[in-house]
Amino acid sequence: MAEKKASKKKKRLILFAGIILIIAAVIFLNLQASREKAIKVTVDKVKKQNITSIISASGEVKPKKNINISALVAGRIVKIGVKEGQEVKAGDFLLQIDPAYFEAQVDRIRANINQFKAELIRAEAQYRRDKSFYERQKQLYDSALISKDQLEGARVQYEVSSATLQSLRYQIKQAEANLKSTLDDLKKTTYTSPIDGMVTSLRVEEGEVAIVGTMNNPGTVLLTIADLSIMEVEVEVDETDVVNVKIGQTARVKVDAFPDQVFLGQVTEIGSSALDKTSLGSQESRNFKVVITLEDTGHQLKPGLSASADVIVAEKKDVLAVPIAALVTRETKKNDQKGAATSPAPEKAKEEEGVFRIENSRAKFQPVKKGIMGGMMVEIVSGLEEGQEIVTGPYSALRDLKDGSLLKVERK
Repeated sequence: MAEKKASKKKKRLILFAGIILIIAAVIFLNLQASREKAIKVTVDKVKKQNITSIISASGEVKPKKNINISALVAGRIVKIGVKEGQEVKAGDFLLQIDPAYFEAQVDRIRANINQFKAELIRAEAQYRRDKSFYERQKQLYDSALISKDQLEGARVQYEVSSATLQSLRYQIKQAEANLKSTLDDLKKTTYTSPIDGMVTSLRVEEGEVAIVGTMNNPGTVLLTIADLSIMEVEVEVDETDVVNVKIGQTARVKVDAFPDQVFLGQVTEIGSSALDKTSLGSQESRNFKVVITLEDTGHQLKPGLSASADVIVAEKKDVLAVPIAALVTRETKKNDQKGAATSPAPEKAKEEEGVFRIENSRAKFQPVKKGIMGGMMVEIVSGLEEGQEIVTGPYSALRDLKDGSLLKVERK
């Protein structure tokens, strides 16, 4: 009986001991679970460095002077004196449109002028005779030797001769004006180069008929001459960036055809209105034309080559800077000045930009004021001091980081 009681007592002790162990284990696990977990982050120090702010854009190479020579008069092309790619000087012969029609017009008008001049000589003689007769008749009338009807007849004949003479003079002036216009058209059948340059495009062949442009029908572009001594790059810059582009800023240009060469230039033109792209919706961003005039290119570049440009919009030396990845934006709430009791309006949300500093292994949000951005760095105007450690990543940690979070720094 005593042994049975001892056995029961022993079982109770074992059971109590097990319960105590389980309770201790649960308490231990709860303590472990409630222990603060450190967030792994990478850090960097605030330091001074040089920053260059760049705006990148793409476009194509174009000559500064690019002249399309279009047909000024209609006719068949009878002679072409140049080839595509040929260099020409100002005044060099380019092509000839058949001048036969205009030459015939010139001869016809000149013959009409000569005829009018011959008629003018006869009309002048008639005018002088009628004028003299009228003056004699007037003297006779004053002496009461002829009737008033005879005087009126002489006067009418004199006025007709005067009008005929004046009409012939007007016809001669009109014919001379027509001759001048036709001679100008005849001159336009011969095309010469207006500038020194290169024939970059020859769009016609001998025997083709050139057509003069009208309001609804463009005329025939015969050829294109470009001055390749001064080349430009025309790029499209986004509306958010073009406000920072200024005339005279330096640009570095790379041309796809010359991947190992960088061409220097300056911004010489900025579009005052957005490029018209009817296919774009109203919500699409707009681009503006920016022209960069290149320095000496050694006549290597050709019109139409694809190019990309880096416009240097700002440069600063020896300024405080941090990696762009370190910047975070967090939302703060600002209570209404009148107080919640007097105004039911919700709290106003406000965003501020800053970085997380490290203080005693914990995160501390620090608002900052930015300056220019260049590459992967951003200038810090105020809010930080040189040498301070800040959290730079990873993004997953920065996204959820809060003031006072325990940090575990991973050194690079």
